[in-house]
Amino acid sequence: MRVGFHSPLPPARTGVADYSAVLLTALRAHGTVEVEPAAADVRLYHIANNVLHWHIYRRAIEEPGVIVLHDALLQHLFMGALDEAAYVTEFVYNYGEWSRELARDLWRRKASSGLRHAYYEYPMLKRLAERSRAIIVHNPAAARIVRRHSANTPVVEIPHLYADPPDFSRRSSYHFGIFGYLRESKRITTALRAFQRVRAARPNTALLLAGEFVSSDLARATEPHLRQPGIVRRGHLSEAEFWQAAADTDACINLRYPSAGETSGIGIRLMGLGKPVIVTNGEETERYPEASCLRVDAGPAEEEMLAEYMLSLRILPGFGREIGRRASEHIRRWHSVDRVAGLYWETLCAYCQRA
Repeated sequence: MRVGFHSPLPPARTGVADYSAVLLTALRAHGTVEVEPAAADVRLYHIANNVLHWHIYRRAIEEPGVIVLHDALLQHLFMGALDEAAYVTEFVYNYGEWSRELARDLWRRKASSGLRHAYYEYPMLKRLAERSRAIIVHNPAAARIVRRHSANTPVVEIPHLYADPPDFSRRSSYHFGIFGYLRESKRITTALRAFQRVRAARPNTALLLAGEFVSSDLARATEPHLRQPGIVRRGHLSEAEFWQAAADTDACINLRYPSAGETSGIGIRLMGLGKPVIVTNGEETERYPEASCLRVDAGPAEEEMLAEYMLSLRILPGFGREIGRRASEHIRRWHSVDRVAGLYWETLCAYCQRA
């Protein structure tokens, strides 16, 4: 079997590229896997919700294969790649003629798309799902969203992979970390407010905010908070810089609301390292054992719950260590590269055109 592999790869500044590089190496232990070959028995397409994936999306429509859906939402991909008329046409294809005016309204208000629920309620997956041989997702929420758009397309849930990092020595005192592209749905301002409450009780506490802002509006809104004591600001981190920062971090804040049905690769990495991770409660995180992470409810109680969890971790180091231990045990058992690559290979064999 000859597999075509289609994904951004390093040095592209995206978690999908880092994920794909590890998966590509692991899949080649099972058989022939080539990057964007002219011919293949089955193609594996990695699709996420940004314009880096546009040419991959187009090829997946033209030459159907197996899709790895990293975000169960393509709104921002289409808004970045299409003009208004094409966006409206795609929206109507997904949801019917009744939605034409809604589509126009969403297009014209797209500057607020990072946080408005309407954009997350209409993921626009129908064409991709209908055309594909199968869709691979990483959690039950994404599976449900895909089935809502195409009931007959096979959906396969495979855990997000975890690969051991190089060895790093700890260099820091206690601090929390937020990593990756900084967008409204990561609840950045909520986390910054919660941190100031924690720091008032425990001054020797820091918060690392590492990544690039996706929205200039969010960057402006958070700028006053970033001048507060205890905030450590860094931009995009290389792979080696990320792992060192992760090793130095005592706990990770990894919230998602509204959610695009994604499984956070950063959350998986930090849990694999044995760090306590604070996540948003929902279908996206329901596969994690109850005691392996801390779950915050979205809504009015979000900031209060987050601050209480952060303060508990700060005051009770044994509490965090036990959560991290359970997290690492789960991730290393169920998300290991070898196990995940084997599940991918089984899926590719099942939907290979030679089968």
